[in-house]
Amino acid sequence: MSARATTSEALTGFVKNLWAENPVFRALLGMCPTLAVTAAVKPALTMGLAATFVVVCANTLVSIMRHALTPHLRILMFTLTIAVFVTIADLFLKAFLPDMSEVLGPFVPLIIVNCMIIARAEACASKKPLFTAVMDGFGIGFGFTIALVMLATIREILGGGTWFDFRVLPTWWVPWTIMKLPAGAFITLGLMLAVIVHLQRRRQKPPQAA
Repeated sequence: MSARATTSEALTGFVKNLWAENPVFRALLGMCPTLAVTAAVKPALTMGLAATFVVVCANTLVSIMRHALTPHLRILMFTLTIAVFVTIADLFLKAFLPDMSEVLGPFVPLIIVNCMIIARAEACASKKPLFTAVMDGFGIGFGFTIALVMLATIREILGGGTWFDFRVLPTWWVPWTIMKLPAGAFITLGLMLAVIVHLQRRRQKPPQAA
């Protein structure tokens, strides 16, 4: 494959992963942190960036060693590779953002078993050249971050009248307490998925004959 074709494939995959193949809204992957850390934008953004770091680094290393992978050991190698970068991300948060590390709790270490990251290692990084794998990682990571921030934006605004801890609704606004609870995450995600599916079907619907 030529360099131009490789670049085109990598950029196309990057753009598709942002929305058309978004891991949360399309593939429904990474649901545990999606529902658990999106009560506010700050932890959602932190989780998204941590996952992006892990998936990009894991894709990079898996792509480099893809010719050495054996079928019966590949999942083990994926998991060990991911675990290394999750440990780095977890220790970084504990050292430089201890308050945020405490808020996220066990959900950063649980990135190790995030299906989104293992899926990209299996579907892309283990089969594609380095540049394609790296761009795929950035695309899937940014897509995951966008989804988390969108969900957290709705929940934080309705649940507290703030966005990124800045007040955006008037003081007379009565917070929807349910938005801060797990039920609020399920309700918000469900409604968002329903809207996305509805809009997608409307776009795919053939025009009515005159």
